[in-house]
Amino acid sequence: MPPVALAVSALDPDAPGLARYARWLGVDTLESLGERETPYVAGTGPFAGLSFKVEGLQPTGSFKDRGSATLVGRLSELAVGHVVEDSSGNAGASLAAYCARAGIAVRLFVPESTPVAKLRQAAVHGAEIVRVPGPREAAGAAAIEAAETSGEVYASHLWNPYFTRGMSTFAFELWEQRHQQAPDAVVIPVGAGTLFLGAYQGFLSLREAGLAARVPRMFGVQVEAFAPLARASESGSKQAANVAPATSAADGVLVANPPNAPAVLEAARASGGAIIAVSEAALWDAHGLLGVRGLFVEPTSAVAAAGALVLRSAGVLVSDAETVVVLTGHGLKSAASRPGSG
Repeated sequence: MPPVALAVSALDPDAPGLARYARWLGVDTLESLGERETPYVAGTGPFAGLSFKVEGLQPTGSFKDRGSATLVGRLSELAVGHVVEDSSGNAGASLAAYCARAGIAVRLFVPESTPVAKLRQAAVHGAEIVRVPGPREAAGAAAIEAAETSGEVYASHLWNPYFTRGMSTFAFELWEQRHQQAPDAVVIPVGAGTLFLGAYQGFLSLREAGLAARVPRMFGVQVEAFAPLARASESGSKQAANVAPATSAADGVLVANPPNAPAVLEAARASGGAIIAVSEAALWDAHGLLGVRGLFVEPTSAVAAAGALVLRSAGVLVSDAETVVVLTGHGLKSAASRPGSG
């Protein structure tokens, strides 16, 4: 997709939610489930001085709706009737919901080991669930093969530029909520990196248009047990590091070979940020601290909050920096609880 020159006059003052930015996205159609801007709230207690963008209050409970609205809008323009996707989490649920709204059939390929609870939302929206033996990558390969042999469209959130472009609305919306100013830093959980990259591209577009003075320092956060991008960032590599299979409550960031890895790593470096990793214990500590302050998030979201505390403790984020932590998914999306808590 070609870049779009931004002008405030192109914003639609009467359009709700993401549709306000349609001209900035360079798209003619957005599928909608009634999106509105997500809350931007100040942190308290140990999070004092930080702010949170609560993306779990999107229609399907996660930030993925920004990309699905744009991608499914384009699929509708092209009169696509059937798609395949590989996802065992929020992306699959979001795509299923938006495709249901648009009347598009979905086959969702997932690892055989995926818990039934994680697939319930996509199934409710009518997606056909296809379980694939082996790791996450096997589900991706099966989806691509199915698209090639059946003629269905591979509507991958990992590869499709319309999905990533939709993520730019995160930057646009935050810029408006902050009175047309970009923050000093943004902290985001990173698996495939679609939000990280889309947000970076959105802030870059704002700066290039003269609408923002800076691109925030972009910090991505993974878990220590499975951190291909954090290890690459630490070593200066332009490619994701090879990591052994592992489990974590933060299953949304467990992506071994992100297609956008080089672009994500370059965005972090160019912005003056980095990709870091936090421990499972730190993740759960942050999850609890958020909960007692009224913010119920899935464990993957708590990774970002834990990362922000680590970065501030290390002096990477100074106390007077304007830092926004992204809470990517609602707590009702996950049945996971801290080991030993029950």
